[in-house]
Amino acid sequence: MQPQRIVVKLGTSTLTAGTKQINRQRMLEIVQQVARLHQAGHEMVVVSSGAMAAGRERLGFPDLGKSLPAKQMLSAIGQGRLMHHYSQLFDLFEIVVGQVLLTRDDLSDRARYLNIRDTLTTLLEHRIIPVINENDTTATHEIRVGDNDNLSALVANLLEADQLIILTDMPGLYTADPRSNPAAELIPVIEQIDEAVYGLAGGAGSSVGTGGMVTKIQAAHLASRSGVLTVIANGKEPDVLIRLLAGESLGTRFLPVSSHVESRKRWLLADKVRGRLHVDAGAARKLLKGGASLLPVGMTEVENEFERGELVGVVDPGGQVIARGLTSYSSADLHRLCGVQSQQITEILGYSYGDAVIHRNNMVVLK
Repeated sequence: MQPQRIVVKLGTSTLTAGTKQINRQRMLEIVQQVARLHQAGHEMVVVSSGAMAAGRERLGFPDLGKSLPAKQMLSAIGQGRLMHHYSQLFDLFEIVVGQVLLTRDDLSDRARYLNIRDTLTTLLEHRIIPVINENDTTATHEIRVGDNDNLSALVANLLEADQLIILTDMPGLYTADPRSNPAAELIPVIEQIDEAVYGLAGGAGSSVGTGGMVTKIQAAHLASRSGVLTVIANGKEPDVLIRLLAGESLGTRFLPVSSHVESRKRWLLADKVRGRLHVDAGAARKLLKGGASLLPVGMTEVENEFERGELVGVVDPGGQVIARGLTSYSSADLHRLCGVQSQQITEILGYSYGDAVIHRNNMVVLK
């Protein structure tokens, strides 16, 4: 098998083996598998939850409520302990690991995005395994990714990974909730993620983690748009990573809907959308065929306030987001330009930043 670049996301429920505290034996089992794949030539990246659980364990499991400062305190205590566990376990296999803490802001800024990518690729080039977590200690609500499922997809996108493997306490995505419906069946392959798939995701899931199946579907959705194969599988399955890489059918596979998109457009998938532009059927058709820029004549409505150069979503008449791109005009300008011909822009605004609302070079199509 050709060496692959693989991002492995470990949920809190996997690291605790369903208990309140970090399970060192379970961690060792996972680390051993990652080490074997690393030694086989694969480039391995670990995105790990568990800092709050480690912090809560150190304090004797106090009831601190759900306030953000309390969570940040637990993360501050637990992050170092969690990384210490990883360092000790990987040392058994003579593998060096490096800690990387990220927030949404780190990935939304183009220059910082590239710096992070350079750091991570340099670690991989030196055969060092990055261990990544959200920087919960300092992140505010506005700059949080919010869960490590979506963070793992952003990292897979950033690194142009071949696979994203999300290990959790469920064997994959089912036709119904298997905890309440004995007739529920595991879905082995999802070719396209739509509203029906999200409907299968159900509720919040485990009580010890922050991400349920919904966030895992969101992560798979982003990864598939980035050209990355995603697998959701049970972390307690023996040798689950080894067997997945050997081609065994485990968990649920989410197939990529596109090939790897170019680097600049990958960043557009990582950034936070500031507003939405609604377009008519004709404009949507031209965008989906590829190669077309969005012109003002195709716009029907502008949502939210944003400045020139910010990221916006493009919504078709059916309400589906079909593209993302950097807008050449502010929302105030675009309210005045809806439905007009490009040659009228200067006449209406008194200036022009070009004929296109979003140039095709600054856009990524999502379907």
